[in-house]
Amino acid sequence: MTKIVNHWIGGKAVDGASGMFGPVTDPATGAVTTQVAFASVDEVDAAVAAAKDAFATWGQSSLAQRTTVLFRFRALLDANRDAIAELITAEHGKVHSDALGEVARGLEIVDLACGINVQLKGELSTQVASRVDVASIRQPLGVVAGITPFNFPAMVPMWMFPLAIATGNTFVLKPSEKDPSPALKIAELLAEAGLPDGVFNVVNGDKVAVDRLLEHPDVKAVSFVGSTPIARHIHTTASAHGKRVQALGGAKNHMLVLPDADLDAAADAAVSAAYGSAGERCMAISAVVAVGAIGDELVAKIRERAEKIKIGPGNDPTSEMGPLITAAHRDKVASYVTGAAAEGAEVVLDGTGHTVEGFEDGHWIGISLLDKVPTSAKAYRDEIFGPVLCVLRVDTYDEGVALMNASPFGNGTAIFTRDGGAARRFQLEIEAGMVGVNVPIPVPVGYHSFGGWKDSLFGDHHIYGNDGTHFYTRGKVVTTRWPDPSEAPTGVDLGFPRNH
Repeated sequence: MTKIVNHWIGGKAVDGASGMFGPVTDPATGAVTTQVAFASVDEVDAAVAAAKDAFATWGQSSLAQRTTVLFRFRALLDANRDAIAELITAEHGKVHSDALGEVARGLEIVDLACGINVQLKGELSTQVASRVDVASIRQPLGVVAGITPFNFPAMVPMWMFPLAIATGNTFVLKPSEKDPSPALKIAELLAEAGLPDGVFNVVNGDKVAVDRLLEHPDVKAVSFVGSTPIARHIHTTASAHGKRVQALGGAKNHMLVLPDADLDAAADAAVSAAYGSAGERCMAISAVVAVGAIGDELVAKIRERAEKIKIGPGNDPTSEMGPLITAAHRDKVASYVTGAAAEGAEVVLDGTGHTVEGFEDGHWIGISLLDKVPTSAKAYRDEIFGPVLCVLRVDTYDEGVALMNASPFGNGTAIFTRDGGAARRFQLEIEAGMVGVNVPIPVPVGYHSFGGWKDSLFGDHHIYGNDGTHFYTRGKVVTTRWPDPSEAPTGVDLGFPRNH
């Protein structure tokens, strides 16, 4: 019997009523294992209404009450990390170790939310004028929404909702319809932790559900992670409806390798950053820029390592890379490799014909490595979101930085060098929101914020960290003046001398 994934509204699972469903496949076999209910406008409205009702009390709850729930949730999340990872592998396809890593990174933000009282401390200035004090405080927005992608179905929602509910908001999550089960498992754990009904809700669906959240008058803010075209649409539409928006878009992350770099370390980093999670991550390194005469040696070292990667089902402990999420996505990724030679690239490794014995119907693609890629090639210009690494050649550091800064994307980047002066210049001159020095995937820890520049971010706030706290709250400044108690009206004795 096919599994059905429904919605979570008002603290309980709710059957889909629209009659519309979408298929969820096991990427390793290609078989449809689950049907996910698609929400109608009325069902989205019901989730928002449940969140609005819950905000009336949750928004006034104490910090101690909120963090007590979050501490219990953290313990449950830790105890269930294997179960969540299994759901991720079953629907996304990534290997179990990658799925466990995803849960661990989400736990970092839960940790941050458990200590939210530090981030919510206000400011006070006393005696700014005679008997006048000024205080700054931060308060929750109300109902906020998160729209999350398929590539990290547990981690990216946890970039959002822990801080949102810790700061007193209520939350409506619209996860990817391609792998919805982890979101429902998280909802169950939150309920088990004692989160009041309606504070966290899940509506599954497609564009109908997304557009209703963007337009709904009771939704005060929208967080999004996904492709650049959709991020731009989210930002434009939600902003037009008066909402606060953080919309993280796509990427084409570059890694600059200088002639003095440790090439073995650089090759190791390039392989793990390009092919980990099958390249389906916005922080993947998809373009290596080799400076000077090191290009041939670096490409040879990358190839040597890439050819050893074992591809197979994500639930096989020996697999190092799993399949892609859907057959359609697999075919799109393959098209960049098959068209690369005609656009001037040298195809060093072609993974488009890869299959796995016993799993021939899975969404398989092998490792692809393209060298001497011109900047005009589609494989360089587009975000591929698959295990395809482009190598570009430049003569100088300045030429490499200019090439990288010409990209419309500015998510993450890295430099590999032994020279501290070169690394320092790179940090200041590169136009990207996250920079790694001899670190290929510079994803910030939970207490620093994540986000890019240019077409990789729409909105003024990065996600999680201090920016996350500010995004889910709004500032209020209170100016007060109290008369001195010695000036109390005649007949009122407050115990203060009147000759003060």
